[in-house]
Amino acid sequence: METNWTPVLSDAAGPKYLALARALRDAIRTGALAEGSQLPTVRDLAWRLEVTPGTVSRAYQIATQEGLLEATVGRGTFVAARAPRLGPTQALFVERDPGVMQGRVDLRSPQLPDVGQPGHIAAALRRMADTAVGEDWIDYASQRAEAPLRAAVCDWLSARVLGPMGADDVALSHGGQSAINMVLSICLRGDRPVVLTEDLAYPGFRYAARAARAEVVGIEMDDEGIRPDALEAACRRHGPQVLCLTPDTQNPTTARMGAARRAQVVAVARQYDLQAIEDECYSPWTDAAPALRALAPERVWYVGSFSKSVSAALRFGFVICPTGMGETGRLAAQHGFFALSRSVSALCLDLLQSGAADEIRRGVQAEMGARLEIMVNRLGAFDLAWQAGMPFAWLRLPLGWRASTFMRMAEDEGVFVRSADQYALVHGRAPNAVRLAVAGGIPRQQYEAGLASLARLLPRPPNDMAV
Repeated sequence: METNWTPVLSDAAGPKYLALARALRDAIRTGALAEGSQLPTVRDLAWRLEVTPGTVSRAYQIATQEGLLEATVGRGTFVAARAPRLGPTQALFVERDPGVMQGRVDLRSPQLPDVGQPGHIAAALRRMADTAVGEDWIDYASQRAEAPLRAAVCDWLSARVLGPMGADDVALSHGGQSAINMVLSICLRGDRPVVLTEDLAYPGFRYAARAARAEVVGIEMDDEGIRPDALEAACRRHGPQVLCLTPDTQNPTTARMGAARRAQVVAVARQYDLQAIEDECYSPWTDAAPALRALAPERVWYVGSFSKSVSAALRFGFVICPTGMGETGRLAAQHGFFALSRSVSALCLDLLQSGAADEIRRGVQAEMGARLEIMVNRLGAFDLAWQAGMPFAWLRLPLGWRASTFMRMAEDEGVFVRSADQYALVHGRAPNAVRLAVAGGIPRQQYEAGLASLARLLPRPPNDMAV
């Protein structure tokens, strides 16, 4: 049964979402909110407290991450059991239920278009069945057997400027998130290591860091990504071991580091002996700018995958390790999962060597580029940041909007977007902005209709927003 709990926040100092989070902790500690109690909905409690839904949502998010609350899709938010819950409490990926999403436009995560992947994969599987399946499919998969695939990955990345690189520098993984977890397992030391991220960042960074029992510290950004002065200040204060960032197309803001900024970041990393994870799953394949790894090959771990360019279903990723660290990367993979499934490695090798992966990549780029152009044409009159070749854009909302309110009202129109809150650290800055991903998995007409709904909604902020 839902509780009618309504805390008093009128005399609280500081941001109201932090005051509400403190009130939740106190109520649960004292028993005012009993184990299993259902909390009011975000909208209901916001109305009672005369605050915005975003204030309540952020407080609930903090309490959920601390293990005090449990959010169940379709049921609500409840006080968690007193015994601490084991394992993650938040989903990293939004699973789409085809029945629920029927007729709706999901712009929360990029969706690859069908440019012939099923046919190419079916043909590769037939070739594998005819030639590749033998007695070596009985024993454990091995890192040694992956050498041809590692060489093929180097060829796949040949258009990028990554510094000295060969097959011996590559470690393979089950997608980009697996690669990030693997690098952190190598680089982090001690009981409470510190990981730095951009203050608005891909959530997978902080989930991976927390799984490694690390503290996550956000670094302030400007239009080129993280600020070198803020990075140096964090290094002096926290003694971090790893920096996670996306310099080519910052996720979610689409900011891009210029050459001078990259050199400054590398200089700070060298001064404070930081290892860096360069997540470039979204990087344009035609980009000729030197990656961070080209500037500091002794300390940068370059992470990529097939998920944004070929197929997310294959769960295939890779790390270009710092010079001389390839064997360490492969040993970490071996300790984590021995090696890739033989079926996955054989399939991905076939796609790369046959040229099918490159053909798919070109088709995906063309279709996603056309759909990004549709988004820019529909929403370009607003404060929209984007980069050619990227499958998402960053929309700063007009005056009168809050990101949480816009997200809710867009959903009422049948369009799902991601608010800036979902990229901010618990105590971080969350601007009034949303990320809009390119939806390649639905008909263009439906996609354009969803964008048209947003274009109609944006000039009409609600008049009854609490202040």
